[in-house]
Amino acid sequence: MKFIKDIVDGDNLSGIYYVPSKKELKTKTDKNYYSIILQDKTGTLECKIWDIYSSGIGDFENGDFVEVQGTVQTYNGALQGVISRTRKCIETEYDIGNYMPVSEKNIDDMYNELLEILDTVKTPYFKKLLDAFFKNPDFEHDFKKHSAAKTVHHAFIGGLLEHSLSVTKICRFIAENYPYINHDLLLTAAPLHDIGKIKELNEFPANDYSDEGQLLGHIYMGAHMIEDEIAKIPDFPKKPADELIHCILAHHGQLEFGSPKLPALAEAEALAMADNLDAKLETFKEIVVPANGKTDWLGFKKFLDSNVRCATPTPEEYK
Repeated sequence: MKFIKDIVDGDNLSGIYYVPSKKELKTKTDKNYYSIILQDKTGTLECKIWDIYSSGIGDFENGDFVEVQGTVQTYNGALQGVISRTRKCIETEYDIGNYMPVSEKNIDDMYNELLEILDTVKTPYFKKLLDAFFKNPDFEHDFKKHSAAKTVHHAFIGGLLEHSLSVTKICRFIAENYPYINHDLLLTAAPLHDIGKIKELNEFPANDYSDEGQLLGHIYMGAHMIEDEIAKIPDFPKKPADELIHCILAHHGQLEFGSPKLPALAEAEALAMADNLDAKLETFKEIVVPANGKTDWLGFKKFLDSNVRCATPTPEEYK
């Protein structure tokens, strides 16, 4: 299989690709054909299947992984595939990481780093709660696979883990720099703050909102998941439990950003600021890194509420 970014005019098209879109259309002469999109982690390619009744065209639908054979040509200034054979594939035939955006960091290494930080939490009831989630193999599987958003930031496999680890590391710094902060409360809230996204967003390749996610949202669902686990821990004190749930409910920082509560604890404010910092800097990264150091203005970005560009690079003699 050749990645889409490497395909050029005249190539043979052969390999397994993800199909996010398949449409049956008609030519000007009233002949049916398929217009489909092939996708891998490097991009997409528009393709046509002109002879849809050929014995070589197997059945497939939107969301399937399909082995294709055909050719690539330039049409109206853009590359276009013409497909002559298709076969729907089963899950064991492909690695989803080749088709969907995935974290540049090693997912297992990130998870182990998170576990090491969580081992610094000594309060017994907080430690039991963290273990109930992060040492549960089913939760670990889901947490590693999910994104942190549909589009805005960390919208890739491993994104939820990468974002949660970053927020936890920022919160660890805050707790060390401001000794009055309750370290164990903050370092319990930080990795748990977005766990509701496991239910709010479907796994890849869909990475779209579930019905439950549309109706309830990840803040409510995450708080409910935590309350369910707290109820299973004998003698979990009510006041720390309420403080932890408050941190979860307030972690978007402002009512207009979806938080049911404004931060009333320093720990809740710290979590909200850490969450916002990591989300915004990741958004900047996803804009400026592809610009490759060019200092042209890159346009207005709604999430950042600003026109943005790269900073002027540091001169080589000062590096």
